[in-house]
Amino acid sequence: MYDTLVVGGGPAGSYVAGILASQGHSVLVLEQHQTVGKTTCCTGIVGRECMDAFPVGRPAILREARCAKFFTPSGACIRLDRETVQAYILDRKVLDAELARSARWQGAQYRLGCKVDDISIGTEAVRAQVNISGQTKNLEAKTVVIASGFGSKLPQRLGLGKNGDFVMGAQAEVEAEGTDEVEVYLGNHLAPGFFAWLVPTSEGKALAGLLCRRHTGRYLRRFLDDMKEKGRISSPDVRISYGGIPLRPLPKTSMQRVIVVGDAAGHVKPTTGGGIYYGLLCAQAAADTLHQALGDNDFSAKSLARYDAKWRRVLSRELRTGRWARHLFEKLDDSQIERLVGRVQSKRIPESLLNSDDFSFDWHRKLLLRGARRIGLRGAMSLLWPMLRRR
Repeated sequence: MYDTLVVGGGPAGSYVAGILASQGHSVLVLEQHQTVGKTTCCTGIVGRECMDAFPVGRPAILREARCAKFFTPSGACIRLDRETVQAYILDRKVLDAELARSARWQGAQYRLGCKVDDISIGTEAVRAQVNISGQTKNLEAKTVVIASGFGSKLPQRLGLGKNGDFVMGAQAEVEAEGTDEVEVYLGNHLAPGFFAWLVPTSEGKALAGLLCRRHTGRYLRRFLDDMKEKGRISSPDVRISYGGIPLRPLPKTSMQRVIVVGDAAGHVKPTTGGGIYYGLLCAQAAADTLHQALGDNDFSAKSLARYDAKWRRVLSRELRTGRWARHLFEKLDDSQIERLVGRVQSKRIPESLLNSDDFSFDWHRKLLLRGARRIGLRGAMSLLWPMLRRR
């Protein structure tokens, strides 16, 4: 009988496991792949605040970033630059492996190639039905943390709901000589409602990818062809990886003996799709809640609901504002995007936000609200009125 089973060996799962193990609890991480840190569709950009709060990821740093270029649908470029480092580009595979190494060092156990097919909640324990090399076994623990990423059916089977609002991501590693800054491309011809990117990693290498609701692979192939034609990449003939990204958290992320964290819970920025930082923050809240529950021997729904209250207190307003901005942006056509960018430039909003003392790569709510105020109600309505008329 373990104290906690953790389903999934990604960043959030390994971080929970490491904290609980360091506190003396028996923890078993169940990872369905044969290695921790498999190839994922993740660009791996995190802000400075994330690295300061969770320095365990420092061995995974590929590059530092202090500036970025944004390209409008017409090709106009806006460059945002600060004197200090604002973000880090991480090797996601190394990050996962490093967090797992740290969790093992703290005392957590790992079982690889172990797929969790089902979870049942009993009065005395939680039971995980697992598949190991084609054989079905049952493992028991006092509690379970579901950190199995987006698309996991386990939360829905337990009655916690499902991620109904999501976007698909597609990404490929490309040869890109001379790319030394993060580049973001806007336009419905490239990534309808979202954006594409070219992110430098190592010398002569970059990640090219995009987010959109449908036909993700087709749009990425078109983007790669465009980058090849412009001489930005050597060849568009590359292997593409895909992944789903939730844009809304689950209705409930805890119940009797169960907590859900990371992408499985929908702890992702709706504006960018980034989930590493928010996942780690919620993993910390999960570990704190479980440590108290294990000490009190109280695994009731009411006891573990403290976890919901903890993370929602930190992220709820941030996620709500991000979804509002995301849904508005998805409804803009290319001409409206151009007008929005033009108004933002005319009001010198980028410089104002970048130079503000509370500028943050990871927290977008204040930036979005401040930017909306600077544009003004009249300017906002001139952009949104055609969209509202179409509804």
